[in-house]
Amino acid sequence: MSRSDVPGKGGVSEFIRHHFRHFNAAVVKDAAESYIQLLEDGGFMFLAMAGAMSTAEIGLTLAEMIRRDKVHAICCTGANFEEDIFNLVAQKHYVRVPHYRDLTPDDEKDLLEKGLNRVTDTCIPEEEAIRRIGGIVLEGWKSADAAGQRRFPHEFLYSLLMEGKLEPLYQIDPRNSWVLAAAQKNLPIFIPGWEDSTLGNVFVAQVLKGVVRNSGVIRTGIEYMLHLVDWYRSASAQRRIGFFQVGGGIAGDFPICVVPILKQDMWEDVPYWSYFCQISDSTTSYGSYSGAVPNEKITWGKLDVDSPRFIIESDASIVLPLVFSYVLESMDQAGCRSSERSNDP
Repeated sequence: MSRSDVPGKGGVSEFIRHHFRHFNAAVVKDAAESYIQLLEDGGFMFLAMAGAMSTAEIGLTLAEMIRRDKVHAICCTGANFEEDIFNLVAQKHYVRVPHYRDLTPDDEKDLLEKGLNRVTDTCIPEEEAIRRIGGIVLEGWKSADAAGQRRFPHEFLYSLLMEGKLEPLYQIDPRNSWVLAAAQKNLPIFIPGWEDSTLGNVFVAQVLKGVVRNSGVIRTGIEYMLHLVDWYRSASAQRRIGFFQVGGGIAGDFPICVVPILKQDMWEDVPYWSYFCQISDSTTSYGSYSGAVPNEKITWGKLDVDSPRFIIESDASIVLPLVFSYVLESMDQAGCRSSERSNDP
């Protein structure tokens, strides 16, 4: 029996179509199919990304999604933004700790003393990643300070990447960096609460030391929201926009609020988000935003009753690459079939 004769063996998309039939598995397929439908109808997809997805190396699939116009804007934590760059320049120095559940407090202290900052089973090297990038981006902060310029946090790293200043440091295939792909596309990025990130902490320390004299060099979260309002007004006037959320917290709640701002506070007739999917392992209780079911968002004026809504209760580090691969493969296959039909006599 050949590979093509075995059900579900023709790639990720075929495997999912054949095997993912019920429960969370079925929602993965349904959400991916609806994602594809939105794109085929000319819509945009907005990605909201919390969690440690960059250290989970989501760039392996997200970078290609960006290059092929399957993701059109991103709101993420500062950690996700910077950790993709850390991985780009220091991956060979990362240390995996597969037995992390067995670590004692003394083991954890030993990792600290070795300059290894642990994220579940993966340790980010302090010197090769954080201090190296911090030192390089500091020069950009100082230059902006001296020139009286103000920029968003992501713009400093976009500039470093596009000017090639980090290229000699690359330790992975640069095609697997989603931030590099985003910079090359000049993708709209929104990073609320950036000061909570490691580079945000470094920036605060440089202000405290007087190395950067004006903290206003970094444009604020309020300005990010104003920028998002402008983007949503323009984009939603031309096409439907979907919202794909990974995890919860500020990375999701910040951008989804742009619709009620415009509809309820500005009294503008803008569309609701036209699609919603969340990958979450939070429980629907305790009042947590991460655990709120999509229907709750209707009461806040974020979604409408006919907005396609999905919640996948699972591990995003497993599910998100599957959804992205499904979208990429399925749309490739559809494109090939369309091309074949157009060439028929």
